[in-house]
Formats: sequence, C-alpha cells, structure tokens
Amino acid sequence: MNLRNTRTTILNQGSADEKRGEILQYFHNTYSIDEQLYDTLSNDDAFYLRAEPLRHPLIFYLGHTAVFYMNKFIMAKITDQRINPRFESMFAVGVDEMSWDDLDESHYDWPGVSEVRAYREKVREFVDHLIRTLPLSMPITWDNPFWAVMMGIEHQRIHLETSSVIIRRLPIEHVRQLKLWDICPVTGEAPENRMLPVPGGTIRLGKSRNHELYGWDNEFGHHEFKVWDFSAGQYLVSNKEFLPFVEADGYRRKEFWTEEGWRWASYTQGAHPLFWVKTESGYKFRTMVSVTDMPWDWPVEVNYLEAKAFCNWMSEKQGKTIRLPTEDEWYRLRELADIPDQPYWDKAPGNINLEHWASSCPVNTFQFGDFYDVIGNVWQWTETPITGLGGFEVHPYYDDFSTPTFDTQHNLIKGGSWISTGNEATRDSRYAFRRHFFQHAGFRYVESDQPVVLPEAMYESDSGVSQYCEAHYGPAYFDIENFPKAMADIGIRYTGERPRRRALDLGCAVGRSSFELAKAFDTVHGLDFSARFIRIAFQLKEKGVTHYELIEEGEIVSFHEKRLSDFGLAESKDLVEFHQADATNLKPFFTDYDLILAANLIDRLNDPKKFLSTVHERLHIGGILVLASPYTWLEEYTPKSRWVGGIRKDGEPFTTLEGITGLLSPHFKMIDEPADISFVIRETRRKFQHTRSQVTVWERTR
Repeated sequence: MNLRNTRTTILNQGSADEKRGEILQYFHNTYSIDEQLYDTLSNDDAFYLRAEPLRHPLIFYLGHTAVFYMNKFIMAKITDQRINPRFESMFAVGVDEMSWDDLDESHYDWPGVSEVRAYREKVREFVDHLIRTLPLSMPITWDNPFWAVMMGIEHQRIHLETSSVIIRRLPIEHVRQLKLWDICPVTGEAPENRMLPVPGGTIRLGKSRNHELYGWDNEFGHHEFKVWDFSAGQYLVSNKEFLPFVEADGYRRKEFWTEEGWRWASYTQGAHPLFWVKTESGYKFRTMVSVTDMPWDWPVEVNYLEAKAFCNWMSEKQGKTIRLPTEDEWYRLRELADIPDQPYWDKAPGNINLEHWASSCPVNTFQFGDFYDVIGNVWQWTETPITGLGGFEVHPYYDDFSTPTFDTQHNLIKGGSWISTGNEATRDSRYAFRRHFFQHAGFRYVESDQPVVLPEAMYESDSGVSQYCEAHYGPAYFDIENFPKAMADIGIRYTGERPRRRALDLGCAVGRSSFELAKAFDTVHGLDFSARFIRIAFQLKEKGVTHYELIEEGEIVSFHEKRLSDFGLAESKDLVEFHQADATNLKPFFTDYDLILAANLIDRLNDPKKFLSTVHERLHIGGILVLASPYTWLEEYTPKSRWVGGIRKDGEPFTTLEGITGLLSPHFKMIDEPADISFVIRETRRKFQHTRSQVTVWERTR
C-alpha cells in the first residue's frame, strides 16, 4: 500500500461493487497516512502545545477528523448513532480568526492522547462497516449518501496539510524525522527569474452536478471571464529572489505594505519569512520536522500580505506594475500548460500529491512548457478573494464550509503544495485563507494592465439588510403580494398616459421598486439614507445578483442567491441609478420627475413635515406622488413635534391622513381613495412582521 500515491475517486465510472471497494481503500489510505503524520511528534506533550496561535493545538485535529465523519453522517441521516457525544461536540468546530492578534486563550479540558486515539479507532471501524453495508447506487453525486463518506475522506486530507503546517511550527525538539516524510535532498543555485508572455483568453470555471469528481460546494456553478494578455514570472519566487527585499529592510518600510499588511507587520515585528531561521552564521530553513541549511533555490513561503509587499517593492524597483495573479490568470496559465487532472496522470507532473518529497524542492525542477511549478511545490497566493461561482448553492451537509470565507477577507490559493492530496490536487479545487495565515504557500508575480476586480462580501449577514433582501426578492408569505413590486405597479398604473421620463424612488432600500419602475420609465433614481441598503442595490445593478443569509432559528442560518434576471429586471437595470441621500435635504439634481414614490418613508424621517411641504418642487405639474406608510410614529425617528398625525389636536384625534392632506393640498389633489396594502418582514423561519401600509396617490396641480 503506497500511502504517498493515492488519487481521489472517480465517482461516475464502474459498478457499485467496484466503487465501494475503491472508496474503502481510499478511506483506509487516508486514515493511515493521517495516523502516520502524527507519528512525527516525538512525545505526547507536543499535542498540547499551541505552536500556531491562531489554531488549536494538535490534540484538537487528532480528534476533529474522526469526529467529522460522525457528525456528517448524522447530518446526512445515514445514522443516528453517536460513539462519544462529548468528543463529537468538543472536536466539532475549528477556528478561523479574523485577526492575527485575536488570540483565544480559553482553557480547554483536552482529553489524553490515548483516549482520542481509541476514539479514532472506533470511528475507523464504524466507517469501514458503513462503507461495506450502505446501499450504493451509481453515479455518486452530491445528493447521494456516499457523498457524505467522500466528504469525510476529503476533509481528512485537507487536515493532512493543516496539521503539517502546525507541526512545522512546533519546537524542533518535539518532532522527529521519519522515512515516510523524507525531504528533498536537492538544492543549488537559484535560477534568475524572468517575465514571459502569456496570451489572454476566455476562462470558464465551475463544475456541474454530474461532475466525475468530488467537490466542495464552492467549486460548483459557472464563471466565465476574458483574461487579457499578461506576463508572468517563469519561476515561483525563490528564497534567493526574496532575500533582497529582506535586506532592503522591506518589513520595516510602510510604503510597500497595504494598510492591513502594515498593521500585521507592525504587530508581529517580523523581519523575514516565518520559516527562515536566523542564526549567527546566516539563515537556515525549517521544514516540517527539521532545520536545514538554507535552500536558496526552493520557493519562499510567505502569507499574502508579505507577497503583496514584495510585489509593491518590485514595482517601485522596476518602474512597472507588478502584482499577484488573479484566479482567472492562474487558470489561464494552467490551461496553456495542458495539465491533466489529478486522477488521470500516471505520475504527478509536479511536486504535489505527496508523490515526490515531504518538502518543497528547487523552483526549476518541474517544467510545464516555458514555466515551472504551475502546480505543486507550494500553493500560490492570488489577488482574488474567494466568492461563490454563479449559481452557487450551499451543500446541506456542510453549510459553513464556504460561506464564512465569502467575506472578501480570504484570498484564494491555487496550484497545491507538496502535501496537497485528493481534492486539493485537482484542477477545480478552490481553497482560501485569511491573508495573514500561513500555509505551505508562496507566489508567482505577474505584470498586467487588466484591473483586478474584487468581489463584494458575498453573503450579507446584517439581519436588517437581509430581511429587506428577502422582502424585496424572496417568495411571497401568507399569499401577500410583493410590496415593493406592488408599489411600483401602482406608480406605473397611475401615471397612465402621462409622460414617463424620470421617476424617483425615495427610501428605495435594496431597490426592487426602482428596478420595477425602470420597465416603464426612461430614468429611475433610487435614493435611501442607509448606505447598507444602497450597497446591496448597487451590487444588484452592477452584477445582477446579490447573496444574503437568513436566520432560521438561533444560530442556524440559510443562504440565498437572487438575480435580477429571475424577475425579468436585468434588461432595464442600466436605467437605474442609486444614491445615498436624505429625503429632507436632497441635492438640486434630484428634480424634474414625472413620478415620485415614497413607500414606508415618512414615519421614519426626522422632519416629515418639511418633506411633504417641499416635495412638489421635485415634481412636474401633472406628475404623480405615491405615498405609503403604516403611520408608526416613534420618537426615536421623529420628534413628536414633527409628527404629521397620530396625535390629539385641540383635544380631538388627528390622523396622519388628515395631516398629509393639509400639507399637500396647496399643490396636490388626491386622485383616488386611500387603500391599505400589506407587507411581510421575515425575521426567522417562524417569526414574521405583518404590517398594513396606507397608500395614497396625488397629482401635482400647481
């Protein structure tokens, strides 16, 4: 059994019996190599050392990979059996700190190593039995129970890499060199790096649901992008090439760092890459379990912030725009290299999949056309924060694998490292880390005139904003029609044969009414005081899609994608402009409208009387004003002295409708009877706000 040469399983070929046998072997190979990785620890004390301050000690990961199987099998309803409920809670969730100084000093009452190993063995027996007996139909797709089995195996292979990085940071006296983990014995003069041209082309990413390989949810969907011509370094940046940046005191020169990078550099007070060991005689190099003479021709290993600072330093030095590649540019380079996907190669074409060494190797060892190390050796940082591909859906067995990283704070790493196996070593793998995290990761630089387009944070988690996203673009609840669409329809209906040149949607929130109005008007301006709302509306206009999470119950959330095209709104979206603005203090530009819609606005204004007394100035004679409000007057929004109604006047009840009529009558006439229209705000799966808003329609007469 060659533990260091296994391939991820092809899921749509062969009989059920053949596939069951392949998955069983893949599982045991994975479990065994995971066990032998921990054999590099020379004593049990090493399991409890916190060598990586942003991650748990290794005792957690020893338990975590086994616990994961049980928790996912329960989630998939394959079993309702638990082996050790305490462990299956304690070892369930890892860490992914937002900040480099977010040190969790909580005390964990970790169990003994022997106890965890005994648990691991019970899980191994359980999974073995499950693979042998669970009904299997071909092909295996992501709604097949065996997908949960593959999820557990591929998750365990991810943690081969995670744990190896932590082991690499343990004090050297706590680790030992074993034959299985021999490092590359080759080093020499570092080659001179040079820029080579890369012709542009169209990149297409994303798996379909019937893809032959296992994938994490962020790999599925569709993405197409036209990459411009660019130039790229022939080699990964070597330790030797990075040295002048260190010698130029690059870690102390603020001008080369991003704002985030400088905060990190100032906090850590580093002066050189993490795995360089400074001695009196010069630099040495830390591999996973040894300290060796510095291999200057091996790739430097840094986080994104360091790689970015180096590129900025190099840009200044050469007078060119040097940066990291985008995900699309990396795929263009890989596509031109014509590299087969992992299960189909005879021998790993690069230093990857553990088929060569348990370390990096010289950057000029593995050639792919004119370039080296297109895949393998070390991961390659990109400029691209991870986000979902078009049509992204969360897998129900693992709803927090991808979406927590869709925050623009996790940058993609591509190409894999020497210990990247299984799914990690496949073409479509998409992994991302905080920019200050360390993996076995380095970088290649590029020169390109193409701007880097950074995604928005993909899943809006602000509950107030998310609730409005659902109210505007979600399904109908309790058979109540979509309120923003209904309001736009009213505006369109009452303008009738009147001109429809310009419309103003005041208090547009996340924009549904504005987009609906654009189907009938030449120009629509959507205005809201809330920058949070306008950001979502603008994102919909620019990208045609938005994503948000909703609270189901407690800390359980669901994730949603909404596209303008789903509502027939994509074709007219360019007729809409969104602005952040105060309805009681609008710029002169916002005038000459044929329709003004102010839905659920007036009882949230600081001075609604001023708004109602001056709104005619924004509207053509004969133009239409549509107001809607539940008249929920609250002093936290509007001083009581400025309430339009809902008060007693001369001892008698004075309604808001009476107040509106009095303020509008000098310039407007009401052209229909008031009507009540309901709207629903979803708070959780079982809690909703049901409100009735009174709608009045007015024509400007003078």
